Amino acid sequence: MEHGTQLPPHLADIKKEIEGHARSFGLEFYETIFEVLNYDEINMVAAYGGFPNRYPHWRFGMEYEQLSKGYEYGLSKIYEMVINNNPSYAYLLESNMDVDQKLVMAHVFGHVDFFKNNFSFQHTNRKMMDEMANHATRLRRIIDKVGIEPVESFIDRALSLENLINQHAPHFPPRPRNDGEEAPIEVRGFKTNREYMSQFINPKEFLDEQRKKLEDERAQKKKFPERPERDVLLFLIENAPLERWEADILAVIREEAYYFAPQGQTKVANEGWASYWHSTIMTTRALKDSEVIDYADHHSGTMGIRPGAINPYKLGIELWRHIEDRWNKGRFGKEWDECDDLRARRAWDRKLGLGRQKIFEVRKHYNDITFIDEFLTPEFCVDQKMFTYGFNEKANRWEIVDREFQKVKRKLLQQLTNFGQPIIEVVDGNFENRGELLLAHRHDGTDLRVDYAKDTLSNLQAMWRRPVGIVTKVDGKGVLMRFDGRDHTDRKVEL
Repeated sequence: MEHGTQLPPHLADIKKEIEGHARSFGLEFYETIFEVLNYDEINMVAAYGGFPNRYPHWRFGMEYEQLSKGYEYGLSKIYEMVINNNPSYAYLLESNMDVDQKLVMAHVFGHVDFFKNNFSFQHTNRKMMDEMANHATRLRRIIDKVGIEPVESFIDRALSLENLINQHAPHFPPRPRNDGEEAPIEVRGFKTNREYMSQFINPKEFLDEQRKKLEDERAQKKKFPERPERDVLLFLIENAPLERWEADILAVIREEAYYFAPQGQTKVANEGWASYWHSTIMTTRALKDSEVIDYADHHSGTMGIRPGAINPYKLGIELWRHIEDRWNKGRFGKEWDECDDLRARRAWDRKLGLGRQKIFEVRKHYNDITFIDEFLTPEFCVDQKMFTYGFNEKANRWEIVDREFQKVKRKLLQQLTNFGQPIIEVVDGNFENRGELLLAHRHDGTDLRVDYAKDTLSNLQAMWRRPVGIVTKVDGKGVLMRFDGRDHTDRKVEL
């Protein structure tokens, strides 16, 4: 697919207008290139995660099928697709009305501002478009050499493990490969004060034997890995008996997993930020009178809420508005925290006008977990009807069913921690001295799904080529699940 296609003149004008509005509000983004695609093309690109030239795999074909079916039944309207890259690329659907193109452009500039300025993205590869194209070339070469079958089935395995990375690793410097050579072990033989006697009393063979014994003991004591390793993929690349091409593919998949990780960690804040800005730009600057109805209709389409499901667009935009409102009115700080007079709180407005400044600062320093942890207040939950509360007339204060608030918040944070994926680490690469791989599940209150755990173990076993086990809790009790290449077994263990 050719890049840099020219926008038709009227869309180029719209882009110029919306970009002007976005900059005048203080958004700061990479150059953004919009491409106009038809239904089929946008479906194809969406299936590839927004990347027009990504390695070939049937999973993408399958996603394409689902997406295009969605269109036929009018179930999905790909809202916007934007790539964290410099320059950024975004796609517009050819058949959209102008009011939609404006909305999408405004939304996209919000995302690109977030990509460029939020700390979670500071280590991402901003030339990922080129990198993905290189990955595609590398994989095609491997396919030419080894054949499509083994490559497809290896990619299937690898993709099922792609969440076994350390989401926070990009923020820490990589540790050195080798922590320096260890000092050789010195062996002192029997004491003798007569130098010339020494070789008779302590023959070389005896000293060597002693040294070997001590070295073996030291090796025994040394754990492998020395500390639990959350980047299971890296551990496999460095230690599993993989063919060169397999390690290559695993490295590609790991790199892409790290590239997409910050998007998973900032879904609510990022979508909310983009939605906040498209609605701000559209309602204050960009809408023509004739477009208001269509805009309202389409905007509400993305803001719909299904009971029991988080709509990141809706939760995010409302939280940004809530923060802006609080900082405009001065609803923060010691006095505010200590005020429990409901009427005073409701009327509280110090007219500080710090809202805009505050949200720009928050968009730089927060990811979803810290965003929600810090700014999801009881008031917000009540306004958003996330739960009900009782007002105690006598005490003149609302008694939020406090437990309810904590429950709502905890549940949200749990869904977002590690994208709701279990946290799993390699704890031993030579378990019970048999070369087996042992993983541990850091239990946060959610049991592993047994069927997923079994699939993961068999995919790991295929790469480790020796038995693989994982220690977890089931109904509060320690269990070691193990797969030896033929049979799944589990046994109770003390935790």
